[in-house]
Amino acid sequence: MRFGVIGSGSWATALAKIITDKKQPVNWWVRNAETIAFFMKKSHNPHYLSSARFDTSLLHLSTDVREVVRNSDVLVIAIPSAYAASSLAGLATEDWKGKKVISAIKGLLPEKNILLNYYMQQEFGLGLEDYFAVLGPCHAEEVAEEKLSYLTFSGIDTTTAARMAEHFRTDYINTVVNHDILGVQYAAVLKNIYALGAGIAHGLDYGDNFLSVYIANAADEMAVFLRQFGAEHITVGEHEGEDPLTHRKTPNYAASVYLGDLLVTCYSLHSRNRRFGNMIGRGYTVKSAELEMNMVAEGYNAARCIHLINQSLQAPIPIAETIYKILWEEVKAAEGFKNIEEVLV
Repeated sequence: MRFGVIGSGSWATALAKIITDKKQPVNWWVRNAETIAFFMKKSHNPHYLSSARFDTSLLHLSTDVREVVRNSDVLVIAIPSAYAASSLAGLATEDWKGKKVISAIKGLLPEKNILLNYYMQQEFGLGLEDYFAVLGPCHAEEVAEEKLSYLTFSGIDTTTAARMAEHFRTDYINTVVNHDILGVQYAAVLKNIYALGAGIAHGLDYGDNFLSVYIANAADEMAVFLRQFGAEHITVGEHEGEDPLTHRKTPNYAASVYLGDLLVTCYSLHSRNRRFGNMIGRGYTVKSAELEMNMVAEGYNAARCIHLINQSLQAPIPIAETIYKILWEEVKAAEGFKNIEEVLV
């Protein structure tokens, strides 16, 4: 498999590091020519994860996204969801023929409130059988430090998903295969909203006791939403046998890609959504928090996307709806969390 990476932020850099640590070359789309020049001279990304060093002989960097797609069999798309459509706009349907796509996007495309797989199908005719997702729980910063992490590869074609996962398995990365391709992606969207709320709670000076109750209720709320979307294996403690090769239990809602990713995003100091929410809780406006972070917090746009989707779905998700109102309807954070206090059980 020839791998290509589209994007040059922290998550894209972490994934490219994993690929090249396996001594595999990578075609890598980087928007800025100056960044490429620095990269090849200093062997690290000048803007993200500067501690992650690369063997530059394995890097084929280009500002031409079409060139990267043409020279790759598997494209890892790791750009903020808000910029996905514009980043891929120069490509055509024929560019994607015979390609496999791994989405590393943890959000909905805000222009249409859809997951990347729907966009790829609508714009380029890419079938779901050629689409996969890679998810955590896994912070880019810990990948750079080579701390043991887990990646979940999800797709309806689990045989191919497992083959892809092997290319990412290292001494510091364990991999898991999952076939709930829509459920895991919606879980990744929702956990960013709840993590942003966890940050707001911290900024409002709630303690760990409250946060544990908040996260437990967020997990329950997320399961309700996913079940209405048709996600499978929601019940904790129930498994459909085991994998015949690895002898692992089949994944369910207690698996790392669901609850694990929610927990680490809510608690970790590496979480940009938690950091963004903390600023909101301390009184920052959305705009001032964005300017200070100079990074995209996926939970911000995700809150609005899920709110719009839920207008027709009508799932009972009062926590997510309250966070939406704080971010988008100027409800004061303290007032919103007083309302959240009343729905926690």
